[in-house]
Order: sequence, then structure tokens, then C-alpha cells
Amino acid sequence: MNNQKRNTILFSFLFLGLIVLFFVNISLGSITIPFKEIYTSLTGGQSSKSTWEYIIINYRLPKAITAVLVGMGLSISGLLMQTLFRNPLAGPYVLGLSSGASLGVAFVILGASVLPSFLSGLLLSPYGIVLASTLGSTSVLLLVLLVSQRLRDTMAILIVGLMFGSFTSAVVGVLTYFSSAEQLQKFTFWSMGNLGNLSWTSILILTICVLLGLFLSLLSIKPLNALLLGENYAKSMGLNFNKARLIIILATSILAGSITAYAGPIAFIGLAVPHIAKLVFQTSNHTVLFWSTLLFGAAIMLVCDVVSQMPGMEITLPINAITSILGAPVVIWLLVRKRNFK
Repeated sequence: MNNQKRNTILFSFLFLGLIVLFFVNISLGSITIPFKEIYTSLTGGQSSKSTWEYIIINYRLPKAITAVLVGMGLSISGLLMQTLFRNPLAGPYVLGLSSGASLGVAFVILGASVLPSFLSGLLLSPYGIVLASTLGSTSVLLLVLLVSQRLRDTMAILIVGLMFGSFTSAVVGVLTYFSSAEQLQKFTFWSMGNLGNLSWTSILILTICVLLGLFLSLLSIKPLNALLLGENYAKSMGLNFNKARLIIILATSILAGSITAYAGPIAFIGLAVPHIAKLVFQTSNHTVLFWSTLLFGAAIMLVCDVVSQMPGMEITLPINAITSILGAPVVIWLLVRKRNFK
């Protein structure tokens, strides 16, 4: 079987699997809703139980859409960073965006006690936390973009991003030291990630940001393929390296920053999914990797969300813990399996 036919079959299975997982995600939870009722509600029909329809439209459908957006955005931004820095351990938060978002949220949650009560209540609302997270990640983004214009060495940008992350983490550490138990609990819950509780307005904004980031990523496919052979070779092929690097960093920042703002810092997906796509499709061509990483990211995020809901129980586990618990063994197994077959 040639590679093109094999890839077509794999993409078909991935796409169908993603659709099935989307409906499974909506179906399972503390209350199991039949697929027929989900289809009826989504197509505008009248569900046999009004409570089921309310749960589907107002809670589970927004959460499933958020899971798809988060999975696609983080996995693609991880692919971009790993190729740009030629480092398999690079992820979407390597530029310090997550730390910047955490700093913004930490200032709001941990520093709200020193503000007037009306202002404190406003900042501690969901929109206040999203705004703080966005400002934090945007501030780090602007600093990274400013530095990237002055530095020619890509690895230096990686180091600068890590330094930004270390600095903001240190400030968060100081804030947590002087915070109350209640404030620490709120900040801890935010840092665990959350796919639920997003309004349709928030989902619309997140969708626009993710689509913009994915569009910029699509424009970067050819430069990414050229970068596989090194910066010097890419430049000899006529690639405007500084422009390509700026677009890649901007795409990653939009994806990772917007997702962190609305869903919190989600671990593992951006780091591991590109490796899963490479191992399954056995290619380094970013035309294939872009779409495979996109589908794998959405599918894996839906699976993690289903597990975190603990079907049939009232408990919901932190999504951050589930992504790492489920994902790490899969990557290890794929790597060992690939090595055994060599």
C-alpha cells in the first residue's frame, strides 16, 4: 500500500472517529443521553425531555466545541514550536505565554483583597479573569515579538521565552505566599483547566481566535518544511526567515494565549499530539502533519473530557490531570512500539 492511499485511509478513520467522539462526549456525563435525543436537539427537533435538551444546548454542546477548539489549537501550536526550535520538547507555552496568563490571573485572584469590594467583585467574575489572562499573555507576546525583531538566533528567543516564564512564575510564587487559603484555592482551580462554563459569546470569540491562528499556521506550512533542513538551507532556498519566524510565533501566541485565557493552562496536548501524529503517519511533511495533528488533537481532547466527566457520577476531575495521565503512556507505548519494529 502506497503512502498516499495509507494516509487517506488513516484520515478517513480519524475524521469519522472525531465525529463519533463528539457525540459520545455530549452523550456521557452524570446523566447519559441517548444519541437519538442528541441528534433531535441539534437538528432543531423537540426532545422527549426538556431537561435533556437544556443540558445538551446549554452545557454539553458548548463544552464539546471548546474541547475541539482547545485540542486543535494547542496541538498545532506545539507542532509549530517543535519545528521552529527543532526541539522535540518544545510546546505551545515555551514562549512564556502560559506564565504571563497565570501572572495576570494571579494579580486578579490573589491581589483582589486589597482592592475596593465593587472592583474586586468585577475582576473576580469570569470575564474579569479572562481579561486578566488575556492581558498577561498579550504582554508576554509583545515582549517576545519585540525581542524576536532584535535577535537573529532562534534559540536565543527560546531562552528569552523561558526566562519570561521563570520571571512571571517567581512573581506568582511571591503572590501565593501572601495569599489566603480561599484565594489559593481559586487560583489552583483555574490552573487545573476547565472546558465548561463558557458562554456562547465566549465560544464565538475563542473560535475566531483559533481560526485566525490556524490560518496563519496554514500559511507557514512551506516555511516549516524548509526549516526541517535548517535555517541556513531555508534561507538559501529564498525563504524570508525573519518574516516566517514572526508569523509562526504570532500564530502560536494567538492560539495558546486565547485558549489559556478561556480554558486555563492545559498541559500535555501541545507537547505530545505532534509526536503521536508523526509516529502514526510516519512523515515529517507538514502538509500531512498539519491536518493529522489537528484531528488527533481534537479527538484526544474529547476523550480526555469524557474521562474527566466520570460518566454516571457527579464528580468531574481536573482536565489537566487527565490529559497527562492518559496521554503520557500512549506516547511512551508508541515510541517503544516504533523502536521494536525497526
